[in-house]
Amino acid sequence: MTPSSASSASPSATGRALPPVDGFVQRFSSTPRGARLARRLLLHQLAAWGVPYGSADSDTAGQIVAELAANAVTHGRVPGRDFEVTAEILDGTLHLAVSDARGELRPPAPGAPRPATPPLAESGRGMLLVDSLADRWDVLDRPHIGKTVVAELDLRPGRRGRRGRR
Repeated sequence: MTPSSASSASPSATGRALPPVDGFVQRFSSTPRGARLARRLLLHQLAAWGVPYGSADSDTAGQIVAELAANAVTHGRVPGRDFEVTAEILDGTLHLAVSDARGELRPPAPGAPRPATPPLAESGRGMLLVDSLADRWDVLDRPHIGKTVVAELDLRPGRRGRRGRR
């Protein structure tokens, strides 16, 4: 399957034109490789949408998706099930969503108390990063099975990333 990001209609298997897709939708294997690929393909799609690679917005979106995808692989993995990443830009806001098949294992909601992470622990800080990087985020139930973590990033024109910080 390839990322969906067309600006014109494409024919379906029946020969009828499908409506244009305004966003990015891709499923990945629930493996560390799938999580890496999710981040890379999202950054590629953002560049195609005019969010330059290496810009602050691109770097922030990449980090958010990397954390959410790692969580989907680590905590949301169900053998034989993939996780899904969706993205779209509406009115200057990047909407990101990562869905997995484990609805019973949910991160604490935004603003909810979190269990203390031991100072030398190797994990347990991913959602703290998402909370600090995203302008808004939440955890939603999926229609049939699992959960979706959504995050929004208000895109800021003119911000520079690691290649030219202001």
